[in-house]
Amino acid sequence: MNAQTLETGRTDSGTAGIALAVLAGIFLLVVSGFAQATVLHDAAHDQRHAMAFPCH
Repeated sequence: MNAQTLETGRTDSGTAGIALAVLAGIFLLVVSGFAQATVLHDAAHDQRHAMAFPCH
């Protein structure tokens, strides 16, 4: 009986993780779809500098 309980718990946490990833993806698409191009460019540019990626 414990094996069934553990198996159900793993399935629920996996489903929750997938649902969270889907919601985060939809959120990013909606936000980037309504943002101005300069805002997106500046955000990407700042991220490149933060990661020490040469962009100039």
